[in-house]
Amino acid sequence: MKRGVRVILSGGGTGGHIYPAISIANEIKERYPDAEILFVGAEDRMEMQKVPEAGYKIEGLWISGFQRKLSFKNLLFPVKLMKSLWKAKKILNRFKPDVVVGTGGFASGPLLQMANQNNIPTVVQEQNSLAGVTNKLLAKKANVICTAYPDMERFFPAEKTVLTGNPVRQDLLSVPQKREEAISFFKLDPEKKILLVLGGSLGARKINELVHENLVEFERHNLQIIWQTGTLYFDEYRKYNEAGNVKTYAFMNRMDLAYAGADVIISRAGAGTVSELCIVGKPVLFVPSPNVAEDHQTKNALALAQRDAAVVISEKDLDKKFREIFFPLLESEDKLYELGKNIQKMAKPYATSNIVDEIEKLIGKK
Repeated sequence: MKRGVRVILSGGGTGGHIYPAISIANEIKERYPDAEILFVGAEDRMEMQKVPEAGYKIEGLWISGFQRKLSFKNLLFPVKLMKSLWKAKKILNRFKPDVVVGTGGFASGPLLQMANQNNIPTVVQEQNSLAGVTNKLLAKKANVICTAYPDMERFFPAEKTVLTGNPVRQDLLSVPQKREEAISFFKLDPEKKILLVLGGSLGARKINELVHENLVEFERHNLQIIWQTGTLYFDEYRKYNEAGNVKTYAFMNRMDLAYAGADVIISRAGAGTVSELCIVGKPVLFVPSPNVAEDHQTKNALALAQRDAAVVISEKDLDKKFREIFFPLLESEDKLYELGKNIQKMAKPYATSNIVDEIEKLIGKK
């Protein structure tokens, strides 16, 4: 009896690595209902909870990132790496996957490294416009590199690089039809513009301070606000829910409706968020987080700004530049329309399907 397809996916550390991997797994199961799928993550990271919640098995490696500054944790890194490589090899020998897919995160490195050494087909999914060090190393022996941005051949072998986009939630495809539902859900005035503020699930202190400092000015411009403060800052700002034009949330459970209601968006520039915003096609002001590896959020945002598909202000320039840039933008219907139109041109709504197409090709060669 011929066994079903077997796939290992590795992605974690943040939702930006986990949820694309889960989307890919779901698409594989849709095409191959008898497929066996295993996730490999980093012990004590959020994937160890989120992946089982999505219905998949996961095994953990004792691995963490290498600190870019002097740290006692770095002394353990070689030990963790060797142990993770050894365990990754054991997992591969036992599970015998047809293909291994890495979407980023600490565990992807050891797992794909061992898969490459054992001649198991591998797929690297690079989500950012600036390729990470680990992915550049893994790509040398990977069979396919799926990218979210054009011109990534400057980092990867051109013959193996495929522009697929980043997997996004499929409910975002119907956002244009949900405006009325969004207005009703958030109890807002359909005659006034709506600003959506996104700082990530934990929150962004500087963005929250910016919104707080400009509440009076927002009101003067008849602007309503859907404000995701993040869980770390919700208690500090929840009192503003009492104002009719402000709705604060620790976490947004209906992102499709938040996007549908928005006329303009202020957001961080993580890879997953950028891909979602391209699908949504609304004008965006990006405030990239300066606290991420290799400043990749800034690179993501600038990749759009260079195509007149977004506006970017760095955190350090917010106090000086926000008002002189944002409020004239808000009053220019032509500019808002142009930004929305241009960002939507960069959308890859079928990214998950595109990636699984590449996985299928590798399975078919076995």
